[in-house]
Amino acid sequence: MEGKNDSQATEFIFLGFTDCQELQVVLFITFLAVYIITLVTNIGMILLIQIDSRLHSPMYFLLSNLSFVDICYSTVIAPKMLMDFLAENKAISYSGCVLQLYFFAALCDTECFLLAAMAYDRYVAICNPLLYKVVMSKKVCIQLVVGSYFLGILDSLIHTYFTFRLSFCGSNILNHFFCDIPPLLTISCSETHLTELMLFTFFGSIEAVTILTILVSYVYIVRTILRIRSAEGRRKTFSTCASHMLAVTIFHGTLIFTYFRPSSSYSLDTDKIASLFYTVVIPMLNPLIYSLRNKEVKGALWRAINKKVFFH
Repeated sequence: MEGKNDSQATEFIFLGFTDCQELQVVLFITFLAVYIITLVTNIGMILLIQIDSRLHSPMYFLLSNLSFVDICYSTVIAPKMLMDFLAENKAISYSGCVLQLYFFAALCDTECFLLAAMAYDRYVAICNPLLYKVVMSKKVCIQLVVGSYFLGILDSLIHTYFTFRLSFCGSNILNHFFCDIPPLLTISCSETHLTELMLFTFFGSIEAVTILTILVSYVYIVRTILRIRSAEGRRKTFSTCASHMLAVTIFHGTLIFTYFRPSSSYSLDTDKIASLFYTVVIPMLNPLIYSLRNKEVKGALWRAINKKVFFH
């Protein structure tokens, strides 16, 4: 890549969260539990949607893809982070850093698009219920998912290229727990304005488009809900959207806080906490949010449990 020379860094060293050995053990146990819960709940969500025919609808097709992205998303970050809690040498190779940033950015962007697609799905289901099966056909759902992955991969290629075309000929110590763009920019000995501009332009555009899609969808949804005369009807209709609204707020809120704050307020230590939330915690929360607040998912879970008990 451009800018790579004889003094180019061949590896990066993470500072992580703390130098205290006892605290690192506590953090390892805590986030190992979080990662296991993430895998179990997201895999369980995918299997539940596959085996229960009542969940074979566009909304749950999109939700199963969101669970798959969350599994991949957390796996890109969590295993390396867990190993570093117990390792003396918290190093990652140059190529390993490139791959980690690439997959992290691709999956992050994909999740943004999937959440927007899920908002559009709720808009069609509530505002145009008679046309729902036509508008959200199987072909359209597949196109939405494939498009989400494609745009995520494309945007990630751009960010990865413009980040690693920079030279890292000074310090190779990253004040972070994974390879992300802001900490890499702080240790680069190249001019970083173009990379920062590309980050703001492309990722900013993705945030703007997806958030606008979600907001417009929910404006129409709220208008439709307010026209429902029955209070019970309004409550039931709103409850189908509450889980998605909560997931969107948490995910986009932490992303905006991390990447779109004024440069004067940047703090890598603060960014580490925010990054930990959307890379490790949110993939665990998503299936819990959708299952605990969704009667159809809870019903499918009970049916699956009862079938297994009856079989035994």
